[in-house]
Amino acid sequence: MRIAFFGTPRFAVPALEALIGEGFDVVGCVTQPDRPQGRSRSTLVASPVKEVALREGIPVLQPERPRGDEFMAAFAAWEADLSVVVAYGNLLPKALIDLPPRGTLNIHGSLLPRWRGAAPIEAAILAGDAETGVTIMRMVPALDAGPVLLEARTPIGDEVTGGEMAIRLSAMGAEALIEALVLLEAGAIEERVQDDALAVYAPKIDRTHARLDWNQSCEALHRSVRAFDPRPGAWTTRDGAELRCFGARPLQERAGDPGVVLEVGEEGMIVGCGSGALAISEVHPAGKKRMTALAWEKGRGVRVGACLV
Repeated sequence: MRIAFFGTPRFAVPALEALIGEGFDVVGCVTQPDRPQGRSRSTLVASPVKEVALREGIPVLQPERPRGDEFMAAFAAWEADLSVVVAYGNLLPKALIDLPPRGTLNIHGSLLPRWRGAAPIEAAILAGDAETGVTIMRMVPALDAGPVLLEARTPIGDEVTGGEMAIRLSAMGAEALIEALVLLEAGAIEERVQDDALAVYAPKIDRTHARLDWNQSCEALHRSVRAFDPRPGAWTTRDGAELRCFGARPLQERAGDPGVVLEVGEEGMIVGCGSGALAISEVHPAGKKRMTALAWEKGRGVRVGACLV
């Protein structure tokens, strides 16, 4: 089977490597253009998917948007039987989805139809879901609404971070993709239509979503810190400067005014919440390195009674 692969971040790499390792003929990769990185923004850096493709000698296309006569002609020349999409970062037009004779499959990081959209991993943690997983679905023009070929489930747990869950689901997605392709080739897979009435959406995360609201319960704030670790990092402010927080633990038995630092010690920085308190083990003050909360207190970055906003 000749496969065209669409993907950009590290989350997509295990699926691409699994296709190559299992002997599928990956005829080309479509990925985001090289992007500037670093403080000067002067160095262009290739996506993780492009790095793998170049290493394996696979042709690469990098359009700003996957459409237009020139791109469509270049893609059609690969004569792919099937496309696979994993965290590519652009919507595909219907003409592109339907171009391969066997259509286009997608690996999505949730148990569809729950958490359609750009940030399913963060959304599942924020909501306190007991489990999540990956779904192999057939792409249609509507957002994450296509028929389901296969799903794999995993418990979330009370301490896992968004970054840790992304690594787990990335590996699970690669395994599920290979299983789905084998079943598809054997004609042994039944596609299940999603129930749109059960759909829940997970919009793209921006910095405003990651700001901590100390009037929330300690359990909700704990989920926020986990969901946004490592990026963009749950944050608050101290004297007008941004402070990112990591390694939280809810303390239902403690009480204090929301946002007020109640204690700083070996347990971390304990901050009052709408109900209970939150222990934060590590902080990343603006302009400084990430450090333990105790080290920040010893450096006079915070004191008991200070207010975080």
